[in-house]
Amino acid sequence: MPQIHFLDVTNRDGVQTARTGLSKFGKTMVNFYLGRLGVAQSEIGFPFLFHEAPYVRAQIALAEAGAFGDLRLSGWCRGVAADVEKAAEVRAGGTGLAHYNLSISTSDYMIANKFRGRLDRDSIIREMVAAVRAAKAGGAATVGVNAEDGSRTGDGFLTEFALAAKEAGADRVRYCDTIGGDTPDRIRGRFAALAAAVGMPVETHCHNDLGMAVANSVSGALGGLEAGQDVWINTCVNGIGERSGNADLLSTILAFRHGFGLEGRGADVGDPIDLSWARRFGLWAGYALGQPLPYNQVGIGRNAFAHESGIHADGALKDHGNYELYDEETLGPFPDDRHARRGRVVLTGEYGGKAGFRHVMDGLGVAPVDEDLAFALVQLCNAQTGRPLTDDELRLIGGYPRELALLFPGRLPQD
Repeated sequence: MPQIHFLDVTNRDGVQTARTGLSKFGKTMVNFYLGRLGVAQSEIGFPFLFHEAPYVRAQIALAEAGAFGDLRLSGWCRGVAADVEKAAEVRAGGTGLAHYNLSISTSDYMIANKFRGRLDRDSIIREMVAAVRAAKAGGAATVGVNAEDGSRTGDGFLTEFALAAKEAGADRVRYCDTIGGDTPDRIRGRFAALAAAVGMPVETHCHNDLGMAVANSVSGALGGLEAGQDVWINTCVNGIGERSGNADLLSTILAFRHGFGLEGRGADVGDPIDLSWARRFGLWAGYALGQPLPYNQVGIGRNAFAHESGIHADGALKDHGNYELYDEETLGPFPDDRHARRGRVVLTGEYGGKAGFRHVMDGLGVAPVDEDLAFALVQLCNAQTGRPLTDDELRLIGGYPRELALLFPGRLPQD
């Protein structure tokens, strides 16, 4: 039976959000939480960019050490062979990224108004085919090809593009609703037709400009499943992303788990999702990104399980199922981080000393693998984030200091 998988793009599309930002250590924590949540794959960033290379090496090392569970790491590149070849050179201990997504615009609109004569349909396919072959030659286990502005690309060329990608060695094609104008009925039909025509998985990438990114992701996935193909769904934590954002990770997972009528349509999620990490991840992301969550944020907003009106309060007191679709306890505990406590508290960070560091780590029950290195990393990570480190961040530093040290080449005592 075909299955649904989640490929989170927080560390690529999400960090491109205007008026926000995430440190390389913050991006590392995204991968940590995605691994705990059970998501299949993380698009970790841009391995061909010079400032991403140390971060990419650290992620590869952390994955090899088991810090991210079974999470697969993928890099995003333009559909340009030179970018892919440069990305393949980024390695840690001889190991490079095993998964890639390669992107190029495919719509007539962008051909006319973005490329402006530099590329046409034939050259777009040639560029993409060369990039796929470069990725496979560089050792990639899987390659996805992104049809940027796929929702405005005609059926004929979209199919031609996907078939050429498949022949070159691509494993999936990503249908990008780049400007967020698709609708559920339309995207479902297009996914079914495309998946049937090319005989390989189609991946959703939906933006929220009309507030339908989650609905479109669910509908597109159903279309791909109807064609007998696996489906991959792109998401971002808390729905962040360019302009109005991307499909929210938690909302999309909950839709497949609790949405009425989906259980009879073979909508089987193939990832071992553990929602007990959902609340910690979402609240951490709001803190790390400096984006306070709306009160009505699905699942983890302050009012997601709050009741006030008489009828609702009465019903919820009798049985929360009267007015709640799912049990809030499934989303895991609220964080109780040391840095957020009131009153007397000792913290550790950029300007802290060894006594405070040991006190905090002892309180967390963490025995650092390498105390001196972990202490230096606490200082550097705090300086990089510009905010107090959370308990989960400190646990990761204590457990994997040698791998995290790759984030800071030439800046640590061991260097």
